[in-house]
Amino acid sequence: MRWPELRLSARPAQGEGARPVVLDNNIVLDLLLFADPAAAALRGLLAAGRLRWIATQAMRDELACVLQYAHLQPRLQRAGRQAQQLLADFDAGACLRPEAVRAPCVCKDADDQKFIDLAVAERALLLSKDKAVLALRKRLLALQVQAAATIVLEGAAAGP
Repeated sequence: MRWPELRLSARPAQGEGARPVVLDNNIVLDLLLFADPAAAALRGLLAAGRLRWIATQAMRDELACVLQYAHLQPRLQRAGRQAQQLLADFDAGACLRPEAVRAPCVCKDADDQKFIDLAVAERALLLSKDKAVLALRKRLLALQVQAAATIVLEGAAAGP
């Protein structure tokens, strides 16, 4: 499957502030555990301060549960990481926000609704690999939320 991409300029626009971004757990794992090359642009934009990762306590709590899944334990071991280290990375990287009110578009997967709600409330970018979330892309765009699975930098090869 080809994941939908969000194309951003490699160079910041003059006076551009940090844009808020909501990351679902698959993207968080790509960023913090799997070292997925597709997360390189995201990692660079966060490090450069062009994106500001926002999340809620419920998102952190869900990540804590996900990190206990048996199929992730070998990956954690291979990476030499523990769940608590990834949660500490989450805490260091994400700006916690209050729980958002229910967005006008509802996800078929109730577990993913919190990501949509926060993205809509904050008019944030939304990065997800969940098909139910990505199926709402057009409806989210009407609510000023761009949703995609990856970020691709366009323009200068120098990066963010």
